[in-house]
Amino acid sequence: MGSLLLKNIDFLVTMDEKRRELKGYSLLIEDGIITRLEKEIQAQPDWKIIDAENKWVFPGLINTHHHFYQTLTRCLGEVQGAELFPWLKTLYPIWARLTPDGVTASTRIALAELLKSGCTAASDHHYVFPRGQDPELIDYQIETAREMGVRFHPCRGSMSRGEDEGGLPPREVVQKESEILDDSLRLIEKYHDPSPYSMCQIVLAPCSPFSVTPELLRETVVLARQYGIRCHTHLAETRDEDDYCEKELGMRPLEFMEKVGWLGQDIWYAHGIHFLDDELDVLARTKTGVAHCPVSNQKLSSGVARIPEMLKKGIPVGLAVDGSASNDGSNMLVEMKSALLLHKLYWGIDSISSRDVLEIATRGGAELLGRPDLGSIATGQAGDLFMVDKRSVGYAGAETDPVTALLTCGDSFQADLTVVGGKVLVQEGRLKEFAEEDLNREAAQKSRAMLEKG
Repeated sequence: MGSLLLKNIDFLVTMDEKRRELKGYSLLIEDGIITRLEKEIQAQPDWKIIDAENKWVFPGLINTHHHFYQTLTRCLGEVQGAELFPWLKTLYPIWARLTPDGVTASTRIALAELLKSGCTAASDHHYVFPRGQDPELIDYQIETAREMGVRFHPCRGSMSRGEDEGGLPPREVVQKESEILDDSLRLIEKYHDPSPYSMCQIVLAPCSPFSVTPELLRETVVLARQYGIRCHTHLAETRDEDDYCEKELGMRPLEFMEKVGWLGQDIWYAHGIHFLDDELDVLARTKTGVAHCPVSNQKLSSGVARIPEMLKKGIPVGLAVDGSASNDGSNMLVEMKSALLLHKLYWGIDSISSRDVLEIATRGGAELLGRPDLGSIATGQAGDLFMVDKRSVGYAGAETDPVTALLTCGDSFQADLTVVGGKVLVQEGRLKEFAEEDLNREAAQKSRAMLEKG
């Protein structure tokens, strides 16, 4: 893999255990791993060298919840005024036309956007498997992530409870439980790599309490724990979900998840907005995590998660962009700004800091994914990072605090350089190995095909 040296770094944010911030350091990545972090490192002739003078360097951001396929259905007018349940009911029939080529195209777009915003590791929750299509859609995602060089935690999502059984999704995207579990096992055995610095780790992720059966949830978490892998689902996102669970299941969402065995440090939920006081205590005691999706939560008017309180209680929290159709973007820098401002507005000016948010987006995400090798810049950690140029117009006058500047300033909210495992994937703000215009054209074609079939 070779060696990459970043020399003369103007300002380096490590996000290590002490949150060290260093000036004038150099950083060496060898064979994908950070091996040296020193004031001066003498370069060798065969090393790739990047002069980081006037640059700010940060750990790679970690996206803990997404729906890549939704990049094909962004900004649809008929759902711009809809909350979650009617939003889903409108979009499910469109998503039922998803093809393997559409999965590939949407994955490329989502990963491209994430890379350009400094994201180096991503988890995607794919739960739409239309009838009549190749059921091995996760494989297309995995191959695409491998081509693009991003660390990937694909979530084998599922929906087993259709409208005719009291669920939310239509029959066209519902699968049998045996089919779901068989494919989950196949993916684990074929792709899951638990080793340090792994590029692919499988997650099992039934969609939500209103789209799967209790039996599937129970059997999924048992299977996952047999293989030492993590589980993920949506939970406590809306009041509609609370009402549904109390009516159909006779209990609140978290109580139901506890009943089917879904608590523990190997579990994380997307959203977690409507937890009660005692439920936060349960999460803290069991170290069950939450993926915070501030932009999506605002756009769908779902509510404001109690993130500052979760952090004080020690609940693991990561950051996430959620589905592109409920966010319309896959930009982790924008997500951080939104998180910072949302909580300052809602919970108080001193409820959260820019460094708290950056830690959620780095170390917090690494904890949710079970990746102690990610989330910080230190010797022995994976060589994942991104860099911005402080000479950009958007950072003028902001040199006294580069961390806050990253979250609140900027004229593009894009990284100048993104590195994964020591490999440069974004350079001068553009994908290094892929023509962005071609990715756009391919995705636009797939999007039109899905929408025109209606």
